[in-house]
Amino acid sequence: MSNTAFITGATSGFGLACARRFAAAGWHLVLTGRRSERLAAIADELSSQTQVLPLTLDVCDTDAVQAAIAALPAPFNQVRLLLNNAGLALGTEPAQACDLNDWKRMIDTNIGGLTSVTHALLPTLIAHGKGASIINLGSIAGHWPYPGGNVYCGTKAFVEQFSYALRCDLSGTGVRVTNLAPGLSESEFTLVRTGGDRAAYDNLYRGADPIQPDDIAETVYWLATLPAHLNVNQLELMPVSQAWSPFSIHRES
Repeated sequence: MSNTAFITGATSGFGLACARRFAAAGWHLVLTGRRSERLAAIADELSSQTQVLPLTLDVCDTDAVQAAIAALPAPFNQVRLLLNNAGLALGTEPAQACDLNDWKRMIDTNIGGLTSVTHALLPTLIAHGKGASIINLGSIAGHWPYPGGNVYCGTKAFVEQFSYALRCDLSGTGVRVTNLAPGLSESEFTLVRTGGDRAAYDNLYRGADPIQPDDIAETVYWLATLPAHLNVNQLELMPVSQAWSPFSIHRES
């Protein structure tokens, strides 16, 4: 069987960096995203290194996800790696000031989209067997709450527990499952979260030496190419600059 990676959210950030890393290693790529022009440009960029199938796809559209995966042609239908990277955070306000539509969009994408793609690809991954991998992009937000994290933290906690439960269900199939949980990372993700606020973006990362997309790409490649008898259940990454603070205490005046 060929080495084929199916990467969601491949038009920017972690997904794009992972596409480039796996292309450099000669893996066939199925790249999904909602921005057709970006997908086409990425496919053109990587075509000299490997075969690329760009799929304009909203992971929240379950019917479209199922149809696209059912119609994958060879060699793209021999998926060895599913990288569930598509996801987003919206807003930094406290729960009582949040837009309910933003909450629902995060749930639909980070939970609904991830589960739809995973469910559709499970038969293919199980057929591949030993050495196949599902790598879910979680977050330290799934472990450690913070003000304004509310629903985003909840969705990433789901990703962690879903990953563990998949490990239980897939025991004996040879398919590996990892929850990869990065901390402070510099990417377009933060511009989306802040509605394009470049000043907020710059302030967040200034002097912090945050995780870069290429760091995640190297980590994902390492996870996917470990000896087939090894599974990393959970991998939490932070930049050295990031750590924990004392508990917050509200005091009555």
